[in-house]
Amino acid sequence: MSRPSTASLATPTGIATFTVGGEVAQSFTLTVADLRDGWPQHQAEVTFDCATSGPQHHRFEGPLLHDVMRTAEPGFDPRRRKDRSRFVLAISGGDGHHTVLSWGEIDPDFAGSPVLLATRLDDTDLDAAGSQLVVPSDRCGARYISAITSIWAGACRPAHARMPTRSVTTAGPEAVAN
Repeated sequence: MSRPSTASLATPTGIATFTVGGEVAQSFTLTVADLRDGWPQHQAEVTFDCATSGPQHHRFEGPLLHDVMRTAEPGFDPRRRKDRSRFVLAISGGDGHHTVLSWGEIDPDFAGSPVLLATRLDDTDLDAAGSQLVVPSDRCGARYISAITSIWAGACRPAHARMPTRSVTTAGPEAVAN
């Protein structure tokens, strides 16, 4: 788990915010209170290994990432599974940590992992510290992003579809010299 930070995107009143954007119909900014009031809350009791602190045991509460992102209306046809399966989510935290999830990890038609945007950690509200990404299925805490500053959603495009092609020679330098 990364350390919470209130320095990023904190309002003058000390309430942390984060943005949701990318290839979505509705970009918006949220607070922890927005997450608590706008979507059903789910609980997760988790245990994960932290590289610096050893095993961690915590109880989190918050809405499902999937529910919040559906509100943003990602730029895919929700009726087409293959269209949804090419989308990724990039989550950034106030302490500089980042992670990526595939839409398939959170979509109930695929893995349906109950990934949370935490509003509470061990019965403590996260309004000042900011929401935390919680991936209950992970054995290690590397994708537990604290003090979320942004969530970006977009299509994963293969590298060959974006980059110009070039010819590759498979012969070694001796073939060129001859």
